[in-house]
Amino acid sequence: MIEVIDLCKSFGDLSVLKGINLKIEQGEKVVIIGPSGSGKSTLLRCLNCMEDPTSGKVLYHGVDLTDMKVNI
Repeated sequence: MIEVIDLCKSFGDLSVLKGINLKIEQGEKVVIIGPSGSGKSTLLRCLNCMEDPTSGKVLYHGVDLTDMKVNI
């Protein structure tokens, strides 16, 4: 399971993601849609640890991937 809790991402003064909450159960299929510039790619980059969120948590089976001590 992947759970996103109050995820925020900013680039300087530009807030791209603001308080995103999401829960994806094992086997569930999810589609992320929206207009250009709405933060879809930034969300995916935060989920796969290519981008560090400004605040919030990304949990994978209960393990906080945003914790600097976690070795992925």
